[in-house]
Amino acid sequence: MPIIRNLGRAASQLLQSSGCGCGVSLVPVRAIGVSPRQVASDASFHSVTFSESDHPRVLITGGLGQLGVGLAKLLRKRFGKNNVILSDIRKPADNVFYSGPFIFADILDYKNLREIVVNNRITWLFHYSALLSAVGEANVPLARAVNITGLHNVLDIAAEHNLRLFVPSTIGAFGPTSPRDPTPDLCIQRPRTIYGVSKVHAELMGEYYHYRYGLDFRCLRYPGIISADSQPGGGTTDYAVQIFHDAMKSGKFKCYLRPDTRLPMMYIDDCLKATLEIMEAPAEALTMRTYNINAMSFTPEELAQEVQKYVPELQVTYNVDQVKQAIADSWPMNFDDSNARRDWGWKHDYDLPELVTTMFSYLGSDSRIAQAN
Repeated sequence: MPIIRNLGRAASQLLQSSGCGCGVSLVPVRAIGVSPRQVASDASFHSVTFSESDHPRVLITGGLGQLGVGLAKLLRKRFGKNNVILSDIRKPADNVFYSGPFIFADILDYKNLREIVVNNRITWLFHYSALLSAVGEANVPLARAVNITGLHNVLDIAAEHNLRLFVPSTIGAFGPTSPRDPTPDLCIQRPRTIYGVSKVHAELMGEYYHYRYGLDFRCLRYPGIISADSQPGGGTTDYAVQIFHDAMKSGKFKCYLRPDTRLPMMYIDDCLKATLEIMEAPAEALTMRTYNINAMSFTPEELAQEVQKYVPELQVTYNVDQVKQAIADSWPMNFDDSNARRDWGWKHDYDLPELVTTMFSYLGSDSRIAQAN
């Protein structure tokens, strides 16, 4: 099993360094029928435990994407600045670097990731490293490596070191044969993008590790996430971020989806709140390990009409990208998140009008918006 890689060598080195001459032979773990979870529990020189009264020690992978920096800020307010480590393979901006601990972490480097978890006594891991939908379709081999191989490394390390693991999923985990309005937690999925396939794989592997090894795996299927403090990152729903930037800069917006393309969406503050809530929820309250969450559902046309209340002269045109449109047409139009609302009290704060008001407030006002107000 990958989860016990290097364990025999580590045990051998431990015996040698302690001067043990007891003649013990090291039997492969698989041969004696011991589970990886048992190995992790018994290997006290690797394991990390913490009481519920202590703050968790948090690692965020892929932390320079749309959600990582905001999540780190939220968690540092709650658990303390030095208890939350942001990581990525890219160099952070100065404001990110000086806001709290940041380290280089490559999820494809198993040894490096394992050392980070051990050396920093990590207890919670948020795994955000992934290539998004449209970007993944443009580079399937890289998406397969990052989204699947990287996940395997994270799962093995999390199980070995008894971590609480959060892996986000997505509306992209569903496909054209899924019920679309609404889409329940449990139904046929069958996505047709490497991003979606890798997320279904993540859901199933996480749940398998939970039932097989007791891994505390938790997962939310995010709708399209809208935030003002990050640039669009190649996702199919990123038009809903780009329209605000274009409205502010030029007053012209070209949309790559049809005006009637309805998709579930959420403001980033709701997304981060839900992520923290699912991680803090008592295990006994969770009837499943992967939940839908939702806040609103709208079309490009409906969003443009709301934006034009602030920028009346905004000119919107539609130049449909067939690849992105095909992806959007295979995704849910609306999420059924009743299980999340029942099990752990999920409740969103932002509907479409509040979302648009907040986005423009964050981005700042110019003459067009001032005149409209």
